[in-house]
Amino acid sequence: MTTPDPAAAGRRRADQFLTLLAAEDGAAGDLLDALDEVRDLVFLGAGLTAVARAEARFLPPAQRAQANTRQLRLGVLRDANRTNPEGLRTWLRRAGEEILLIRSQQAIADRVWAEDQARTDTRAAAEASGTTAASSTATST
Repeated sequence: MTTPDPAAAGRRRADQFLTLLAAEDGAAGDLLDALDEVRDLVFLGAGLTAVARAEARFLPPAQRAQANTRQLRLGVLRDANRTNPEGLRTWLRRAGEEILLIRSQQAIADRVWAEDQARTDTRAAAEASGTTAASSTATST
């Protein structure tokens, strides 16, 4: 019989935790309360950290830098509560909230990019059809 991989279990719990946290019904807290072992809490945190770092890579540069700073602060919180399960639960809640923030920032960045792309496409189509000047530069004779 093989023993379950704690890292894989942590990743699965991280996905489950994020789903519950996004639902905002209190079930995420119940999941954390059900974990008594520091080891289980830490592996859940490792899964959350991996998700946060992977998703932050796709943010615009300024938001990515801010996310990196927040990750460092979360690491300090984790280290300060290394053997304290209740402190680790606080770290996990904040880590989950960080991922939700990253996802909302990415949604905003995607929406802004789509709007910019639509304006660019509209202008290119107008210029191609001749309904607008190809250049907005003033001319003089």
